[in-house]
Amino acid sequence: MYRIAVAEGDGIGSEIVPVAVRCAELAAGDLLEFVRVDIGWSAYRKHGSSLPREVVDVLSGSDGLVLGPLDVGSYPPDDPGSPSPSGKIRREFDLYANMRPVRSPPGSTRRVDLLIVRENTEGMYADRNMYAGSGEFMPSPDVALAVRVATRRGCRRILSIGFDAASRRRRSLTVAHKANVLRMSDGLLVEEARSMSGSFPGIKYSERLVDALAYDLVVDPGRFDVIVAPNEWGDIISNEAAALAGSMGLAPSLNMGDSWAMAQAAHGSAPDIAGRGSANPIAIVLSTSMLLEWLSGRRGDAGLLAAARSISSAVDAVLLERNPEVLTPDLGGRGTTRSLGDAICSRLILKA
Repeated sequence: MYRIAVAEGDGIGSEIVPVAVRCAELAAGDLLEFVRVDIGWSAYRKHGSSLPREVVDVLSGSDGLVLGPLDVGSYPPDDPGSPSPSGKIRREFDLYANMRPVRSPPGSTRRVDLLIVRENTEGMYADRNMYAGSGEFMPSPDVALAVRVATRRGCRRILSIGFDAASRRRRSLTVAHKANVLRMSDGLLVEEARSMSGSFPGIKYSERLVDALAYDLVVDPGRFDVIVAPNEWGDIISNEAAALAGSMGLAPSLNMGDSWAMAQAAHGSAPDIAGRGSANPIAIVLSTSMLLEWLSGRRGDAGLLAAARSISSAVDAVLLERNPEVLTPDLGGRGTTRSLGDAICSRLILKA
């Protein structure tokens, strides 16, 4: 049995995360045990911290986490978990790779099928790039500075993940960078990528300046297979790619390290639609499927792999039907979180 921690998070989290848990329970059955924890505003109200230490202890005793969206940056100044509990979890468990697959729905006229491999623990993100304190500071009231961190080790390990992923996909890898001006920090990634590419002769290697890549994504997304990017560039272009695929509600994400992983949809907490029952649960459902597949790879568990794939297949089946009474508004439908979740789960029940 695998012990999976679950936190609904903020905003629409309480509406979409239960759908993901239900799908996983139907697909994997007795293989999974879910443990509920509070992260985000619910934790702050109960414990005075959006990420209490006792919750981190529970996470340490689990095999992974399904985390709902968080209202990052909104927590009070006295919050020890601020500004980003998810960032602190990534750092605590060294979740250095953020895997963001982007795929247009079955039957879509525009074909998008790529994987963005985002470095997840360095870069410009001030809450996770320093041993102590913040990487963002103000030497005077009128000057704000930020530290950008890139290490050779960090570059090599995210590139290793990218080359490995490319070897299992269409055997093409592109490095997104801005080394023409960020010659040292982005230059380090490019230097390591060029060095490592010689060890993967069967993979087509290329480089693109991130601004040019953003343009190319709009014009011809089909030219890309695996994109490896520093933290901030990966965050931005993955959202752009998700929009091209049809909706942020279709954009899953897995934060993973060498021994632990966290499923978390690429989208935010969407406070503007929270409580309306119209949020799309597919991104967190597919993120949970990615977590199960990652766990199956670590343990060699064929049953867990089958469960992960059955969830993905159920989602594809619902999207292919294009029933407007089932699909949520972001997908052009008139359905609800419940109608879409029920449709996915009904296919899992039939498979069982």
